[in-house]
Amino acid sequence: MNIVVVYPAACLAAALTAAASVPFWRRWCLKRGVMDDPGYRKIHSRPIPLAGGMAVMTGLLIPLVAGALAAVAASRSGVAGLFEYGLSVRAVQLLSLSAGALGMLFIGLRDDKVELTPLVKFGGQLIVALVVAASGMRITLFVPSLLFSYAITALWILTVVNAFNFMDNMNGLCGGLGAIGAGWFGLIAAESGQYLVATMAFLVMGALLGFLPYNFPRATAFLGDAGSHLTGYLLAVLAILPHFYTRQHPLPLAVLTPLLVLAVPLGDLVWVVLLRWKNGKPFYLGDTNHLSHRLVRRGFSQTRTVVLIWLLAGAAGALGFLLQ
Repeated sequence: MNIVVVYPAACLAAALTAAASVPFWRRWCLKRGVMDDPGYRKIHSRPIPLAGGMAVMTGLLIPLVAGALAAVAASRSGVAGLFEYGLSVRAVQLLSLSAGALGMLFIGLRDDKVELTPLVKFGGQLIVALVVAASGMRITLFVPSLLFSYAITALWILTVVNAFNFMDNMNGLCGGLGAIGAGWFGLIAAESGQYLVATMAFLVMGALLGFLPYNFPRATAFLGDAGSHLTGYLLAVLAILPHFYTRQHPLPLAVLTPLLVLAVPLGDLVWVVLLRWKNGKPFYLGDTNHLSHRLVRRGFSQTRTVVLIWLLAGAAGALGFLLQ
């Protein structure tokens, strides 16, 4: 299949799979009691199923497995034919990525169900981040130190995961930002000829887009901590997988590309953490000082606020793409 066709096919397959799975996961959440009840800082008046994380994961994994099986069927050499598609280099990383995604999903799901303490939650996130680093998916920043590489990779994953968790405060905001970021990472990887990374990014984009109609503008399902953890994790790893500094793109500043693609959630995280620190409050306690809340207080509707932040994220991602 022409590689240009693979990207939209991957995105569409993930979107359709995720969308089709939402009704099933909503019923599952209703039976298991995995619901978001109305309360302080909540904008809904009735319990909403926290089905988004499982739906996004379904939309990601089923097309991924189906694609691998199709590659085996199309190859004369069977399972060994997978290595013709670049998996000889990425196999361990893809397995680690999938295991990490399931780990983050589980942490978020437990938090949705029993509300984990911050220490337990961060501890789980750190374990997943270290597993990812151990698989070879690490940030170096041109520093020849394995310890530094592990530390900066873990810090990056923890930061992005919690940035997206913080941004999950209005219908469609977190999922839309994740889809936009994944789309830009997919375009950047595709333009650099990193086909496997690009395909993975478009799968993530599609899975999030498939869930979005259930979450925006009116929500019949939420991402929950399971979905926001998963989204943040996937975007963090998508920022690590591509080689932004290559022979084709030798500009050292290109390593700043992920910061631009994820500028909106990262900027919001820095702002609220500094504000909470200034006010003497723990950084992990939620409030209504996020960018989205401030725009609503200035008179924007919640729907217009979310669309405006999406546009801002799209523009920042475009700058990142141009930097390449």
